[in-house]
Amino acid sequence: MHRIVENLLKINEKVKRKFESTSHLTNLPKIIAVSKTFKIDHIEPVINHGHLDYGENKVQEAVDKWTEVKKNNKDLKLHLIGRLQTNKVKPAVQLFDYIHSLDNKKLANKICKVQSELNKKIKLFIQVNIGDEDQKSGISKKDLPDFYNFCLQLGLDIKGLMCIPPLNEDPIKYFVEMNKLKKKMNLEELSMGMSSDYIEAVENGSSFLRIGSGIFGQRS
Repeated sequence: MHRIVENLLKINEKVKRKFESTSHLTNLPKIIAVSKTFKIDHIEPVINHGHLDYGENKVQEAVDKWTEVKKNNKDLKLHLIGRLQTNKVKPAVQLFDYIHSLDNKKLANKICKVQSELNKKIKLFIQVNIGDEDQKSGISKKDLPDFYNFCLQLGLDIKGLMCIPPLNEDPIKYFVEMNKLKKKMNLEELSMGMSSDYIEAVENGSSFLRIGSGIFGQRS
């Protein structure tokens, strides 16, 4: 068995064990294999194994890599986890199934317009700036209810919330806070947890774990 597939299976097993031993959880989280910067031949063993969810940061890189692969793998789901600029919305909506980084009204308006043109509805996560960091994008906690209502008025399909906790801080308190926000807004899903903290994210109700280096190894 290929080493990358072994990595994925080990992570799957750890997630399953944590899920089964945590009594309040109801849905097993999905693993997004974050394949950004890796060429398709590096990702192929995982695709051939039957894994379905993949994450990319950049629209053009994803278009070049995944357009043909998706035609041949109808069940495969592609998640945009990087920042989306309004001029890249059309190719993003055409290719991706989920966008995890909705973070401003201009982008929400553009997605609404493009969805209508393409007659395709995409699943969206609102990115929350959970640590109130100046350098990070995302909606502030205080602006979240208004922004969510704005998105609903546009008819956007908001599935849940996404966050990237501050670096070098214990992520647990941020995951706990995200779970509270999700419940308060009556949303279904959370996109949180990466290679270094996915077990803590599972404990706190994450629906999608965004794992790159833990599966594919370090990026060069």
